[in-house]
Amino acid sequence: MLKQVSIYAENKKGCFKTITGILRENDINILGSVTNDTAEFGIIRMVVSDPYRCVEVLKAADFICKTTSVLAIECPDEVGAFDKILNSLYESNINVNYTYLSFNRESGLPIMVMHTDDVHAVENILINKGYNCIGE
Repeated sequence: MLKQVSIYAENKKGCFKTITGILRENDINILGSVTNDTAEFGIIRMVVSDPYRCVEVLKAADFICKTTSVLAIECPDEVGAFDKILNSLYESNINVNYTYLSFNRESGLPIMVMHTDDVHAVENILINKGYNCIGE
């Protein structure tokens, strides 16, 4: 299980660049990210190398952010691999709220980052079904 940082940012030119600049200046690596926007604000979700420091430096720059537990499941790089993971969750009556892609820097394999209502239970289900869940 990983900690994800959710950043609530104004949807205006340069805002995302400001965030990535702050992370660069503080030696925080972005390992995976997804951005969802509305007309005025967006939510930037990231898995980073130091989530607690990330929140600290972004809050100091007046960004609203928080950490959330997410799952990181190693996924074989082959057709249908993500579908198999989702089928396993569907069979266990688990809803997935959102996903995005990262990769395991050690193995080179894709990692599906996902959020569910009960990440601890879902992590156990996936481990019992033979999946490799990546932790902090």
